[in-house]
Amino acid sequence: MKQLFWRTLLLVSGWCFVILGVLGIFLPLLPTTVFLLLASACFMRGSPQLHKWLHSHPHFGPVLENWHQHRAISTKVKRRANLMIVLSFTLSVFIVPVNWVKVLLIVIAVVLLIWFNRLPVREPDSL
Repeated sequence: MKQLFWRTLLLVSGWCFVILGVLGIFLPLLPTTVFLLLASACFMRGSPQLHKWLHSHPHFGPVLENWHQHRAISTKVKRRANLMIVLSFTLSVFIVPVNWVKVLLIVIAVVLLIWFNRLPVREPDSL
């Protein structure tokens, strides 16, 4: 009974992370890759079939495999993510009326961009 509970929890969580990852494609503040990595971890423990499906998916699979095997991302993913980070934080800074929150958003954006741009780049073709 306990195993069934954990398996169900992992499957539900995995699907929630997949949904959030798909939403992250369209909503700039949601990190698509992070949610897909979480979904992959949940599916790996809860359903090997879903884990295999996610890693063989034509859009999500290459990004996940590149990260799992090399802890790297492609130039295309890095370029898109940088653009979305800059656009979303810029929009947020203009929308927020409080100056200290604007400063905080700028600091968070700078730290995020520095961290993100230090990630290694590896193209899927070179796998």
